[in-house]
Amino acid sequence: MKVIEQSYEILTDISYKAIYELEEIEKIARTCYKSEDKYQDQAESAKKLIRALISKDHEAMLEHSMLTVKFICDRSTSHELVRHRMASFAQESQRYCNYAKDKFGSEITFIRPCYLNDDTRPYAIWRKAMKEAENAYFDLLDIGLMPQEARAVLPNSTKTEVVVSANYREWRHILRLRTAMDAHPQIRLLMRQLLADLQTRIPVIFDDIKY
Repeated sequence: MKVIEQSYEILTDISYKAIYELEEIEKIARTCYKSEDKYQDQAESAKKLIRALISKDHEAMLEHSMLTVKFICDRSTSHELVRHRMASFAQESQRYCNYAKDKFGSEITFIRPCYLNDDTRPYAIWRKAMKEAENAYFDLLDIGLMPQEARAVLPNSTKTEVVVSANYREWRHILRLRTAMDAHPQIRLLMRQLLADLQTRIPVIFDDIKY
């Protein structure tokens, strides 16, 4: 049994300060206003236009840029992610992954709940439940069940990997929803970390999202 923290990795190559990405959005957006003559081939021109688009709720132009992120999270978090139907997903399959195999370390990996502190009774209870689930999973495999059948005993805290691809507009929607105060604490922490990263790497696009 292994316990790890949730994490993410941005898979899309992003240019320095997203200059290329912002300029592409500007070029596309100016088609709407036939203002191509005002394109200045510099980041500040793109930032100014994109700020105006967002302030006027003309976010359709943001759909022309895509971002792909790989999340290592628990199954409950992945269930919330895949509800965003405008995105595309690829997820680790418990049907076909046999965690008794060497490539998985012959163990189940669980995501530690961010709201449980080590050396506390709630954490001890959770950890005991995870160990019992792991034992039950391997016992079911030992008596002949297939991984897709044995997975029935695996809990929401089981680690999964899910790759999410979506356009900038959809990422704005995802981040606004999943960083809100009433979001589940597990996904809220993960998305707050991602949002802070994107606000540094891609100016303007996500700057107005507060948490």
